[in-house]
Amino acid sequence: MLRQVAEGVLIHESEFCQSNAVVVQGDDGVLLVDPGIHEDEMVCLAKDLSGSGQTVVAAFSTHPHWDHLLWHAELGTAPRFSTARCAATVRDRLANGIDRERFGIPDEVSLELLGLVTGLPAGTARIPWDGPEVRIIEHRAHAPGHAALLIEERGVLVAGDMLSDVLIPMLDLNDTGDPIEDYLGALRLIEGVTDGVEILIPGHGSVDGRDQVHARIAQDRAYLHAVRNGDDPADPRLGPSAKPGWEWVSTVHDMQVQRLAQRNEPDVNLD
Repeated sequence: MLRQVAEGVLIHESEFCQSNAVVVQGDDGVLLVDPGIHEDEMVCLAKDLSGSGQTVVAAFSTHPHWDHLLWHAELGTAPRFSTARCAATVRDRLANGIDRERFGIPDEVSLELLGLVTGLPAGTARIPWDGPEVRIIEHRAHAPGHAALLIEERGVLVAGDMLSDVLIPMLDLNDTGDPIEDYLGALRLIEGVTDGVEILIPGHGSVDGRDQVHARIAQDRAYLHAVRNGDDPADPRLGPSAKPGWEWVSTVHDMQVQRLAQRNEPDVNLD
């Protein structure tokens, strides 16, 4: 069921990892960001929209992870946009298909229309659609071509997979030279556009108000500094203080620390 979080902005929360699909209302239809997960949820979303006389006229995927690239035929045939780097990454990763088991994709998730996104020209600053201006803040954190979205006139920041109350910063350990600095740089970019933001919508987790925007930036920054310095993060998203059902995030943290340590090991020259 759609829930309004700001004027002309609604969300549809999935049972899968508390994923948030975002609907932005325009004059002639809606922009749909990260449409959802389970097939029945997307059908429900499509019916909610059609029942209120609205159609999807544009869509946007914030980054190239499978749970942000899904679609359903009942949502229509609107153009599905992403950043250029996101779209290129999607093409490369899907060239040989996708392994459900490897990525932990539930059987009830339809992959039929997965990843059919059109990359906007590099440097595009706004989503091209007939509705409120939606600014694209592209960065290098979490995944190639990741973008946060700023709906300035509605006071809404759509953060993608950042600034979550349940997920720690999940680093891109595959494609970047310095994943921690890339993430810190992204936080600085986002922090620079938060004046006037009243509502924060993370890709996963709770939608929150103005008072939590800088608190979540600070929490993510503190986690990154602790990991970089080899300290144990005092983070409520980890260990016994984690939200029930999110205990697995501690495993992600352990994996990140291990892989970062491996990346930093000096190469041994046996010649």
